[in-house]
Amino acid sequence: MRKNNTLMMLGAILVLVSCQEKVSTDVVETMQAKDSVIVYDEYMGEEPTKPEETEFYEPKVPVVKPGGVGSAPSDAIVLFNGTDLNNWISTNDSTAAKWHLNKDGSMTVNDKTGNIQTKQNFGDVQLHIEWKSPLPVQREGQNRANSGVFLNGIYEVQVLDQNDNPTYVNGQVASIYKQHVPLAMASVPTGEWNTYDIIYHAPVFNKDGGKIKSGDITVIHNGVLVQDHVELKGTTPYIGWPKNPPHGKGPLMLQDHGDDSRVSFRNIWVREL
Repeated sequence: MRKNNTLMMLGAILVLVSCQEKVSTDVVETMQAKDSVIVYDEYMGEEPTKPEETEFYEPKVPVVKPGGVGSAPSDAIVLFNGTDLNNWISTNDSTAAKWHLNKDGSMTVNDKTGNIQTKQNFGDVQLHIEWKSPLPVQREGQNRANSGVFLNGIYEVQVLDQNDNPTYVNGQVASIYKQHVPLAMASVPTGEWNTYDIIYHAPVFNKDGGKIKSGDITVIHNGVLVQDHVELKGTTPYIGWPKNPPHGKGPLMLQDHGDDSRVSFRNIWVREL
């Protein structure tokens, strides 16, 4: 009996090893099936032996003169420079924008007059915008200096006075509203000017209106990366799931939150990508 037991144990071990090898092989094959190998066609063929063989001089790169403090690059479209609201209209009825134009070259939300948006429509853009919350501090939570920067008129980057003012993190300052929590809270003290530098790529839809490529947003808040090429899962509603209505280019929109938020904006420009 002892001999038979030994043979049975050896058989069981062999079966177990065989099964483990089969599982390991299956896992490797599954991984290989899921992982596609990236191949760059331009780097195929015979390996270059001279440095000039990997150098090229066309196409010529356009020259852009950088803007200084408070000014836009030479190829930018200036949407607000502090002198007028001619590039903006009321979102409600397309009449002239009714927000306050200030002597310091900024504009301030005119409470309960509604959102304003650009007359011009945009797709992929680099956007620069500066904003500040008012002093003295008023209210708390989502009612303190609440506004928003909407890409394509429907994807919101939250504006909020977050200093000593806790709220839900997917609705705090520099969040992609109700979708992406910022990597950091980088606000300046209340009453000082914040900057948003935003890179936006619009989603792509097929001819039947189905989304075939998601949009994405990168946000740099006061020089700090807070949204790193995050995927837009759809619109950014206050209530409900993101939706994906097909669209082309659209306006940039600034929000009147309707609670005497008195958020101010200045130095707004875009570069079309």
